[in-house]
Amino acid sequence: MLNSRRSFLAGLGGALAGCQSGTNSPTEPAMTLAEFEPRSMLVTENHPVSRAKFPAIDVHAHLIFAGGLRRASEGTEPPTVTPPAQLQQIVGWMEELNLETLLNLTGGWGYELDYSVEALAGQHPGRFLVCTEPAYSEIQRDNYPQWQADEIARAKESGAVGIKVLKTLGLYLRENITQGKLVNIDDPRFDPMWETAGKLGMPIFIHTADPDAFFTPTDRFNERWEELGNHPDWSFYGADFPSKVELLRQRNNVIERHPNTKFVGLHMGNHPEDLSDVAGWLDRYPNFFVETGARLGALGRQPRATRRFFERYQDRILFGTDAVPLPQGEQTAQQVLKPEMFQAYFRFFETEDEYFDYSPAKTPPQGRWKVSGIGLPDEILREVYAGNARRVLGLAEA
Repeated sequence: MLNSRRSFLAGLGGALAGCQSGTNSPTEPAMTLAEFEPRSMLVTENHPVSRAKFPAIDVHAHLIFAGGLRRASEGTEPPTVTPPAQLQQIVGWMEELNLETLLNLTGGWGYELDYSVEALAGQHPGRFLVCTEPAYSEIQRDNYPQWQADEIARAKESGAVGIKVLKTLGLYLRENITQGKLVNIDDPRFDPMWETAGKLGMPIFIHTADPDAFFTPTDRFNERWEELGNHPDWSFYGADFPSKVELLRQRNNVIERHPNTKFVGLHMGNHPEDLSDVAGWLDRYPNFFVETGARLGALGRQPRATRRFFERYQDRILFGTDAVPLPQGEQTAQQVLKPEMFQAYFRFFETEDEYFDYSPAKTPPQGRWKVSGIGLPDEILREVYAGNARRVLGLAEA
């Protein structure tokens, strides 16, 4: 028996040594992490969803990137707009996918907003809606608070249905636009704008902070180390930026101070890593809503908790993707607007499939993990896909 055990251990040691040296397996050249594409050996049920079960309204798209920091006197160049032919292709995809409407959040202000509304809603009525943005470049005006409130009213007359607040407010905007002290999200100069939005029925789509990992060191413990390595400017760790806790505190101050204004916290309220935190805000602020854009990678890792969250807050969650159309072949870590991206959302919402890709990108953009679906019932699907968006935006029933 002893000799047999010794022979087994000796053989095991030899096998391990062989594996380390490569003598017992075909030699493979060294590869980088970017080249690593493991294929799952799990055998799981596979129910692709090519088309949303019910008509859907995507409240988080970027078909136009307009201004915000551009001064009114800096010329009248049009914003960056998706080309007409590509827009027509997107409209065709929308028909195939059962997407009723896309809301373009970044529509700018002033002449940029007018251009955005005409290029989207004007050319494709019913398919596209447009939001305006605060004119941060004008913040040094003596009468800025009232001027900005009046500009929101003008935007409403021009066709804007809501207001998009980028993370520019809180992380980048400074007293001298790009220099000086950071301007707080709850700066009282914006109070007339928030109030006017509420009176006009224009919801605020607000992006505050970013994933938790972006506020921690980019080291071996950071779950989004690879993503931050590709985009080092996405890191907000360090003394140059407020903490995420502080940014969300400022945002919540605004929501609490303006109970008659609807606020939609983009990216699941910007804290899908802790749904109990988001639940607390929804319980505390009746005027607060959330949307799902670019957060399947977080929600799908906790499908049971996410399913319970959707059941409890089914009337407060809006469907969004953060869709960005790009020239063919171009790659990005963002949500590339193409059918496969939307279909990943549909599969997540409508099936209980396990361990599937949350993005059609070759390398998962946020982290090397997969997700599981939450299989929502029809009554919740209808609300998340479109019903909640209709009520928040004041849209008529289809």
